[in-house]
Amino acid sequence: MDKFIIKGIIFDYGGTLDTNGGHWGAVIWSGYEKYQVPVNLSSFQEAYAYAERQMAIQPIIKPEFNFLEVLKAKLKVQFEYLIAAGYDLEKELADKIAFDGYSLAKDTVARVKPLLVALGEQYPIVMVSNFYGNLKAVLADFGILSYFKAVVESAVVGVRKPDPAIYALGVEAMGLPAAEILVVGDSYSKDMAPAKAVGCQTLWLKGQTWGEDKLQDISAADRQFKTIFDLRDFV
Repeated sequence: MDKFIIKGIIFDYGGTLDTNGGHWGAVIWSGYEKYQVPVNLSSFQEAYAYAERQMAIQPIIKPEFNFLEVLKAKLKVQFEYLIAAGYDLEKELADKIAFDGYSLAKDTVARVKPLLVALGEQYPIVMVSNFYGNLKAVLADFGILSYFKAVVESAVVGVRKPDPAIYALGVEAMGLPAAEILVVGDSYSKDMAPAKAVGCQTLWLKGQTWGEDKLQDISAADRQFKTIFDLRDFV
């Protein structure tokens, strides 16, 4: 397999390094199913989207929150939305789903660490992520913050994916021409398309689809792969 000719790597975080291609909507929905939360998928998707909007505009997430605290806050808002919509829910189930999600992320990141160490010996690495203002605290809790030359976080820089401007900031932080940088992410619309728009090379971690299974044009993804642990086959 021909490898990318690159001098640096930009990673997405959520859905890429913490779930190995699993969208967090799908991960959390699996928790609803596991604990038999009496909510249909359509209502869950509404609650999920509502919670994401609230967390983006309200100071719900504190800068020092680790990922367990993020998930607890996220599930709390979801459950409150669903209860207000008429669902009879046991609130303690929200914390159980949050703990399972945190355990999944912690385990996945632990398995990703050796990959990041190996890549870091060869390339500078930058992170570009839509997050809530506490991403450095999350990365520190998982023991990988020091692996990144810079962390470009939407809530901090004031621009969100899919705006290509956030990837332009990642390129600036890397200090290399965009054409010499590989972007690795799980979302076509939020990672591949904007990264390609600023001139980066792109590798799509096409795992568990969540609204991107009917894309007509995937030309912004130079290549695709199925598991983050195969990344060394490409670089």
